[in-house]
Amino acid sequence: MKIAVIGAGAIGSLVAGYLAKAGEDVLLVGRGEQVEAIGGKGLVVRKSDGAEKIFLPAARKIEQKYELVVFCVKTQDMEEAYQQNQEFLDDSLILTTQNGVQADNILSVHFDPAKIISSIVMFGATYIQPGEVVFNFPGNWIMGKPFTANDREVIRVQGSLQKAFPVVVTSDIVGMKWLKLFINFNNCLPALIGRSMQETFADLDFCRLSIMLLREGLGIVQDAGIKLVSLPDFPAERMAGLAVMPMDQAAGIIHKTLTTLSREPLYGSILQSILRKKTSEIDFINGEVAVLAKGVGRRAPLNSQVVDLVHVVERRGKFFSPEEIKDAFKLTAV
Repeated sequence: MKIAVIGAGAIGSLVAGYLAKAGEDVLLVGRGEQVEAIGGKGLVVRKSDGAEKIFLPAARKIEQKYELVVFCVKTQDMEEAYQQNQEFLDDSLILTTQNGVQADNILSVHFDPAKIISSIVMFGATYIQPGEVVFNFPGNWIMGKPFTANDREVIRVQGSLQKAFPVVVTSDIVGMKWLKLFINFNNCLPALIGRSMQETFADLDFCRLSIMLLREGLGIVQDAGIKLVSLPDFPAERMAGLAVMPMDQAAGIIHKTLTTLSREPLYGSILQSILRKKTSEIDFINGEVAVLAKGVGRRAPLNSQVVDLVHVVERRGKFFSPEEIKDAFKLTAV
């Protein structure tokens, strides 16, 4: 397939680079400094066992038709990405990769819903600088149509993408995306203090705060009648179990999981945006629960507070100290 990947951040660069390495016909669409770096020196992908350089075409916008267009920008940037490239998108299959649950809805106003394929990225990457990313850990790429039944188009896309990544097709991508939203809940906490996932969750107080946010969020989703669907390597029961087990036991699991997830420092997606001086996707992660709470006549004070504090960091360009966050959430009383 002729494939265009819009977004030359961590995931977009990794996806385009590895598809190109696998022999696919790929264009990576990015901002000026990203296109210049990749066009001049290639894309550098760093892993724990070394680095590799991949050469592939890069441009600031799409200038011809592509069979598959993969949106790898953050949810808050999708409308802008569409407007910049819309001239050549009418006949394309569209694949979304964003965290949260709103990306497909945002694009559905521009495309035939039957042309949209939704996906969940379970591998991790970190953006270092234009033309350089870290591949933190491998994982599945899960996909399926959110508005219509899966068909031959989905299988064809799977055939191309699985040359570079393990791809799983599901008939319940929406339920899985709600579960993935809760996996991404933890991204907000490193963004508050400007530290890696490993550094943040080495502190058990932040592990406890993670569980507090999770408990509140799961309760609201349950009240809204939304069913979480298990991911291939992450059963929904595991998330539910974390929410009901004793606090210190649950916090210990968060500590062990997130401090050993990657040998390289891992920065959540929200913190990566802030470090690049861009708005983050916090409104589409923890903020999604806060909005949902209003719809069912409830409040989400903890997740609403996290959203507000992340926006404070975005505006002032300065992180909170760990002690300030502990005081704000009264963690010493937990």
